[in-house]
Amino acid sequence: MANASVTLQIATLPDSPGVYQYYDKDGKLLYVGKAKNLKKRVSSYFTKNFDNNRTRLLVKKIETIKHIVVKTETDALLLENNLIKNYQPRYNVMLKDDKSYPWICIKNERFPRVFPTRRMIKDGSEYYGPYTSMKTVHTLLDLIKGLYPLRTCNYDLSEEKIKAGKYKVCLEYHLGNCLGPCEALYSEKEYHENIEAIRNIVKGNFKDSLHKFKSQMKTLAADLKFEQAQRIKEKIDILENYQSKSTVVNPKINNVDVFSIISDESYTYVNFLQLSHGAIIRSHTLEIKKKLDETDEELLQLAIVEIRQRFNSQSKEIYVPFEVELGEEIKVHVPKLGDKKAILDLSERNAKYFRMEKFKQAKIVDPDRHEKRIMAQMKKDLRLSEEPRHIECFDNSNIQGTNPVAACVVFKNGKPSKKDYRKFNIKTVVGPDDFASMEEVVYRRYKRLLAEEQPLPQLIIIDGGKGQLSSALKSLDKLGLRGKIAIIGIAKRLEELFYPEDPIPLYLDKKSETLKIIQQLRNEAHRFGITFHRSKRSKQALNTELETIPGIGEKTVIDLLKHFKSTKRIASANFEELSKVIGASRAKKLIAHFNNES
Repeated sequence: MANASVTLQIATLPDSPGVYQYYDKDGKLLYVGKAKNLKKRVSSYFTKNFDNNRTRLLVKKIETIKHIVVKTETDALLLENNLIKNYQPRYNVMLKDDKSYPWICIKNERFPRVFPTRRMIKDGSEYYGPYTSMKTVHTLLDLIKGLYPLRTCNYDLSEEKIKAGKYKVCLEYHLGNCLGPCEALYSEKEYHENIEAIRNIVKGNFKDSLHKFKSQMKTLAADLKFEQAQRIKEKIDILENYQSKSTVVNPKINNVDVFSIISDESYTYVNFLQLSHGAIIRSHTLEIKKKLDETDEELLQLAIVEIRQRFNSQSKEIYVPFEVELGEEIKVHVPKLGDKKAILDLSERNAKYFRMEKFKQAKIVDPDRHEKRIMAQMKKDLRLSEEPRHIECFDNSNIQGTNPVAACVVFKNGKPSKKDYRKFNIKTVVGPDDFASMEEVVYRRYKRLLAEEQPLPQLIIIDGGKGQLSSALKSLDKLGLRGKIAIIGIAKRLEELFYPEDPIPLYLDKKSETLKIIQQLRNEAHRFGITFHRSKRSKQALNTELETIPGIGEKTVIDLLKHFKSTKRIASANFEELSKVIGASRAKKLIAHFNNES
């Protein structure tokens, strides 16, 4: 059974693919694992009864769980391999050996060979991968060899040696697998054109190659060679599902530090990914509590210095989301696209997940503290005299002036209080007049609260601009509530917040929690109002259809609906069922009407 700290960490893990790391009480790495779903996989360690003593001992020692979120399960597999090879955790046995995942190498030589390898040699050769399946590598190489004749010998095919006639063509030439560059029977230019086409294939751009394979499969099937056609189909399936590159391993990126930043009103989160020889070997997120109105640039600059010192990073190059000043010795790069941008996006993704988990943990440990923080923030952002513990939001709903209704939704302590929601039929306004409708519902709402001596809200939000806000203010004036309840209007287009008698709107930061709660209120009021409006409109349409039948009046319609609940049931009822409710004469008229309809 997990201790309270570990249980809390598990509760806030994401349902995403990634790699998890278990640490003991001294901060020593015990185990690294991969998961398609981090939360489910890590939870299983603390709910299963393991027969293996080694696993039981591991679970007892776990004090801290860290994780790195990645895009795919394949990336998780590769990242797990990197971390285990780098840190050699005590409880990982399977991946501690020198075996690595395979790559496809295009050798740096005059007539380049293309072959699979598990060793990367820094001699200028190109490496593509790594691949989690050797079958995928062989399929790609078979495809390449089937399309392009390449040499397989390891001779030094320098111009001088070929001119001197040092080599003779081998069996591969006579079999048609090689065109004989060793005897100058194949031009260097043509060979390199083929190598460029092969680069496209291993990068995943192999539409033309797939087209040829599919044509080959169809031809074999037409010739009734079904076994050979099936083998080609298997290759097509593998290639179509082939992932050309991994975010977590890239041989083109050498020793680099990657930093990203996510901020809100109170905290900043800076994620650090450390890459060594193109592979991620560390992920760490730093939480910084804001003291003043520091900019993201200032905070990122400070965090980079602190994190690099903490982990003793010697990298001379860093990737960041925007320019920062770190001195002349460090090369700062702001990626805009490609592999470098993908690794920066991965860092930002991990910062976002870290922030979400911190919020979830705070809610679980001390929900009141979380509410207090949000309420204090809203009071500050909206320039209120007290915390808006009770907020009410109004929205009008009508389509082409028909069935005008309004909705009032209520939030208490930043959360919806659905039992307090209210809907209004517009009674005193004729036609589509949003301003007059708003004036009516605000007046009716607070007149009733005052009459019933119910608590009033600290904040009223009007969905609309200055016009609707002015209408709502007229009602507050009539009731003597002006100045006793704070009231603002929110205009949809630019999310402008309007205050009474202030021509200049307030704009909140798009990341602001205050704005998010106001938007949630506005959206909820809109949803609630539209639902009520549609319900009313459909009922009216239903009533109108029944009332158009000669001899069927309003009272009859009410009796029918009370008994049958819907028009569909009325239409499908037989003569006897209808007669029991409305009598034989009216029942005949209904039956005749619905028979004519059908």
